[in-house]
Amino acid sequence: MTHFQQIVIIAACALATMITRFLPFFIFSEKRPTPRFIMYLGKALPSAVFGMLVVYCLKNVDVFHGMHGLAEFVSIAVTVLLHLWRRQMLLSIAGGTVCYMILVQFVIT
Repeated sequence: MTHFQQIVIIAACALATMITRFLPFFIFSEKRPTPRFIMYLGKALPSAVFGMLVVYCLKNVDVFHGMHGLAEFVSIAVTVLLHLWRRQMLLSIAGGTVCYMILVQFVIT
């Protein structure tokens, strides 16, 4: 790949990133109220993304062999308990991830 092609690709990526970042500010100005559908998406999508993350993480768990998904289910329990306790999604996800990594690396082999 030539230097010109590399520069064009980097410029295209930078432009696409800037468009996706700045476009909402042009579409939804402060003068007009935010549409109800966009408000609904702002409330519904975080939970949907979290649900997809759970499904993705559990898709290869085999409950009939090995430790039967023990590390995964203990980590899910830690994630749920942290979320019920503090109601902070970042803390819940990070806590569950750290719990899973500790279980997989040091406890369950």
